[in-house]
Amino acid sequence: MKAVLLFSGQGAQSVGMGQDLIEHDPGARELLERANEALGFDLGQIMFEGPLEELTRTSRCQPALYLHGLLMLDQVRRRIPGLEPVAAAGLSLGEFTAHAAAGTFSFEDGLRVVARRGAFMEEACAAEKGTMAAMIGGEEDAIRALAEECGVQVANLNAPGQIVLSGSEAGITRAVEEAGAREICAAKPLTVAGAYHSRLMQSAQEKLSAELAGVTIAPPQFPVYSNFLAAPVSNPEEIRSSLVSQVTGSVRWSESMQKIIAAGSGNERLLELGPGKVLMGLMRRIDRGTRVLPLDSLESLDRLSN
Repeated sequence: MKAVLLFSGQGAQSVGMGQDLIEHDPGARELLERANEALGFDLGQIMFEGPLEELTRTSRCQPALYLHGLLMLDQVRRRIPGLEPVAAAGLSLGEFTAHAAAGTFSFEDGLRVVARRGAFMEEACAAEKGTMAAMIGGEEDAIRALAEECGVQVANLNAPGQIVLSGSEAGITRAVEEAGAREICAAKPLTVAGAYHSRLMQSAQEKLSAELAGVTIAPPQFPVYSNFLAAPVSNPEEIRSSLVSQVTGSVRWSESMQKIIAAGSGNERLLELGPGKVLMGLMRRIDRGTRVLPLDSLESLDRLSN
């Protein structure tokens, strides 16, 4: 079976994620043990027991989502020995999971980098108070002009009619207040710890660059699409650069998905590997004719045969 692998981003986490896999599969337990050893703390306990406030911490939820995505991929590969990934992508943090799936770096190296990335972003949030808001409806050019006037940035281009802005609290407040005058249907402040994918994450970007410099990176075994470039990356230095740039740059998810669809033959299955159905929901806005199969538990794997 040919498949496009899509991995969840921060915000998809939920207490109990992956517990059914660990309880019923020795292979999954072994992968969790490797993760705990690499991190130096019990990631499984946080995933399974929470509390939600702890799991939601950037330094916890990012490695948790990374592990969960690869646990699900391992289950899919065992059920479909002939699985042939033709492309992969991940929403923000999920891009690291996609690279691990493609063999760009080892499971442990990727996990340690993701955990450090989360910690760097936590530190940046504490040092630079910021927030985010979703702009629903409205033209992209109008939203970009609004962002520039308010001194904030376009953080996520998730789908047509769904763009997220990020920046200072004052700037985002002003953008929300002025959205109606730009014929934006709705502007919704988001409950987040900081201004992700904005210049307020500059310190985290610099620290991540230093961290990635010491990681062995190989060309991926199948195309992995960069959030920052909205294109596949294969050169190790280009991969490093795009993963670093993503921290303060825009996530061009809608454009990435459009390119993956255009590059395909039409007989691939798109698999969402991670908690919830966020990526499936976005795809309905991007291309209603393209189906995404969400896989987040042992029970959900029965959908593979449908």
